[in-house]
Amino acid sequence: MTTQSLESLLQEAGGPLDLLRAHKYDRADARPEYQPQQIIPVIPQEFSLWERETRSWREGVALFDQTHHMSGLFLEGPDARRLLSDLAVNDFSTSQPGVARQIVCVNDDGDLIGDGIVFHLDHERFSAYGAGFVQNWIMYHAQTGGYDVQATYDVRAPVYPNGHANTRPDCRYQIQGPLAGAVIEKLNGGPLGDVKFFHMTEMTIGGQRCRALRHGMAGAPGLEVWGPYEHRDAIRDAIIEAGREFGLQLVGGMAYLIGAIESGWYQAVVPAIYTGATLRAYREWLPANLGEGMSRLSGSQARTRIEDYYRTPFDLGYGKLIHFTHEFIGRDALQRRRDEPALRKVTLQWNPNDAASVLTDMLTPGGRDVRFLHLPVMCDKLDKHYDTLTLGGREVGNSAYTAYTANERSILSIALVDESVQIGDEVVIGWGEAGGGYGPNVVPSTDIVGIRAIVSPAPYARVAREDYRRD
Repeated sequence: MTTQSLESLLQEAGGPLDLLRAHKYDRADARPEYQPQQIIPVIPQEFSLWERETRSWREGVALFDQTHHMSGLFLEGPDARRLLSDLAVNDFSTSQPGVARQIVCVNDDGDLIGDGIVFHLDHERFSAYGAGFVQNWIMYHAQTGGYDVQATYDVRAPVYPNGHANTRPDCRYQIQGPLAGAVIEKLNGGPLGDVKFFHMTEMTIGGQRCRALRHGMAGAPGLEVWGPYEHRDAIRDAIIEAGREFGLQLVGGMAYLIGAIESGWYQAVVPAIYTGATLRAYREWLPANLGEGMSRLSGSQARTRIEDYYRTPFDLGYGKLIHFTHEFIGRDALQRRRDEPALRKVTLQWNPNDAASVLTDMLTPGGRDVRFLHLPVMCDKLDKHYDTLTLGGREVGNSAYTAYTANERSILSIALVDESVQIGDEVVIGWGEAGGGYGPNVVPSTDIVGIRAIVSPAPYARVAREDYRRD
């Protein structure tokens, strides 16, 4: 079966809003990795208890298996660096092997397409990992832009029902938490040395030479390590054995995204590729069964234009990454827009009584038709989530990804707010589903219920423990 393009799917749906508000999983052209019911689970939802797993990166040490779910792209060739520089708002001209950096890409109008992490592996060899939007954007330009570069997808996917395993070049594990350093030192047979943040090193794990990236999560130290995919079990088992005396916890699917929300990571906005004549060729090239065609726009914030869901790098706090000293797609637009008012990222701590009222409605026949709470993570990571957010009755931004964290005994949401919102303010989240879609894929709307929340920093630091009255 030939997969249709994103552009043809948009025309079939009647426009981007009808497409993005629709259910996707029953589409005949959906790739298996976007059809959860067709996948044999590789990572359990829980290894022990998700509450216990959540506490591990705050109190001890956690092991995350990232082998299967992240999309990747390899670039190799004389023009690999130039390709990245032409597409990224940040400057890759000084990039050196052994260093990783964030990549942020925008369209001609300066609206965000996506971000990810680029690893400079060797002189002319890079890899990029993330949600997939940036990798697809890079692949398109690698194939159509006249660059001397070879681009190869490292496709996300676990094991398929027919028994054929999806083999990848590397397995990938993340070791995080206050005791991560002790586990890493034991694995390495001694101190790893002074590895700077977002720099790479090498170490032997389970008899296999692995590369490692120094970074952290929620303020805790850690490493991301990767090695030969065919030796993934040996590498994983060696990490588990080294971590046994330190109480290492394996983190399952239920707890995985909680740490991201605690860390203030805004997973993704709607990629700014669904409109505009200059992007039509990209939409015609882009297969409809990738993330851009499979993601769903959910939440209570209803707009009449898809552009109202677009965001700029300034809105997500990426302004410091922009280097106007090199030419890149969207450079002129970002120069014009850099003095415009921008949103900023915050964390919202839900009012316990308002959260409880949603649970009560879920358990009350004939009660409000609410959007259900799914503990611990309440927003599918394929969704691009936009809930209304008001202060004193005035809309001030949007609330997004939501989770319950046992570390704080709180429900938290990541949000983007305007400059009028201050830390400690009480805002109201419009919790619900605006609904929409087309054909047989319509998502029904729900009642929109108000959830009071305290504005806190991102990464999260609990405020008003003493002075916020819980009523």
